[in-house]
Amino acid sequence: MIRLDAGNVLLKPAQRRHLMASLRRSLRLGERLGNFLLTITMQRIGKQYQLLATVSDRLGQFECRFRSRDVGNAMRDMTRFITQRLHDQCLQQLTLA
Repeated sequence: MIRLDAGNVLLKPAQRRHLMASLRRSLRLGERLGNFLLTITMQRIGKQYQLLATVSDRLGQFECRFRSRDVGNAMRDMTRFITQRLHDQCLQQLTLA
C-alpha cells in the first residue's frame, strides 16, 4: 500500500500519476515481501523540495530523505533508491529460504 502526504506541495494530476507509475515496480516487490507499507511525505522548504519515504515490510523498516530544487529529480531519486533497497531485500529473502 502506498500512502502519499503532499503537505504544502501542489502536485499536478500528471505529476501524481507519474509518481504512482514510477512506484509500480516497488509496489510489486513490496507485495512479494509481504506487509508492505510505503508512506511518502512531501514538503517545500524555501526553494527546495524534501521527500521523506518510510518503507516497512515483513523483513524490516527503512527511511530515506531526498532534497532537491526540482520535485521531479527528488521523486526520481527516491523511486530508484526504494526500488533498489526492496530488490536487495527480495534477494536476501531468497538466500535465507
